[in-house]
Amino acid sequence: MDMYHELILDHYRDPRNWAILDPADIDHEEKNPLCGDRLRLTLRVRDGIITEVGWSGEGCAISQASASMLGETLVGKSLEEARAITKEDILEMLGISLGPVRLKCALLSLKTLKIGVYGLSGWHTDEE
Repeated sequence: MDMYHELILDHYRDPRNWAILDPADIDHEEKNPLCGDRLRLTLRVRDGIITEVGWSGEGCAISQASASMLGETLVGKSLEEARAITKEDILEMLGISLGPVRLKCALLSLKTLKIGVYGLSGWHTDEE
């Protein structure tokens, strides 16, 4: 097993920031209807900076590891920096190549973040 697979399994088995923040400044949940993965992301924001991240969800190792990894990178970022995170950033964090079905799993956390920080129910990835 290579380093990236081990990293994904580590985040899946021991997710970082696993808890729903209440109250939260941003609270959004998304589902992947193709596979049933679900993710709820909560953020606390002070002066435009993300100070705390909390999330919960269920699904495959890739969707849950992606949420854990993304959560780690968000703390200390401005909302503008969070809005600038791309599909490529998520794929680089995961470090493995993915087919179309797994790509949706990997990008569920990004979709949840983008809709939450923009408040746009119509945001979607290029693959949708």
